[in-house]
Amino acid sequence: MNTIFRKTVLGVAGLAFAGGVFAGPIAAHADAAPVSGNLVATVQADKPDSAKLIPHGVQGAQSKIDLNDEQVSNAKAIIAATKKAGLPERAAVVSIATSLQESKLENLGHLGDRNDHDSLGLFQQRPSSGWGSPEQITDPEYSTLAFLKGLKQVDGWQDLPLTEAAQTVQVSAYPDAYAQWEQQAADLVANYWNS
Repeated sequence: MNTIFRKTVLGVAGLAFAGGVFAGPIAAHADAAPVSGNLVATVQADKPDSAKLIPHGVQGAQSKIDLNDEQVSNAKAIIAATKKAGLPERAAVVSIATSLQESKLENLGHLGDRNDHDSLGLFQQRPSSGWGSPEQITDPEYSTLAFLKGLKQVDGWQDLPLTEAAQTVQVSAYPDAYAQWEQQAADLVANYWNS
């Protein structure tokens, strides 16, 4: 019995030693760099600067909706297309706010009697107005690039309030409605620009 007890104690001690050798360096590094304000600043530094996202401050009361996986995926597609176009984060904010107003970030097909003429997709673009075919307009990348092409043609769009920039491209019957989505759009860009 004494031999069994002794082997057990030595076995446990051996495991503890081995565990300490393998976990020791990891634990030592973890202790050397405790979670602090520096770590939080590093994580936040990966997010775009809010002054770039909302350079004029938000205009008016802000709206916010809960997004499902498809809507988040569409926001990410808008961000990816903005990067592909070589445009900055602010262009993604304008694009997402526009899509939030036009379709709530849903890639809408023809809505029958509820349809605004032949408007389709994330930006409610119209084939009859030259935005592209129905298939193109309902492709998130294509529709975003089409919107951004229009945005780039707006002189000084970077310096305009979001509503003016979006309205110049979209020519909406409700031009001031885009402003209400600026904060949610900026939050989405901040969360997904570098992911």
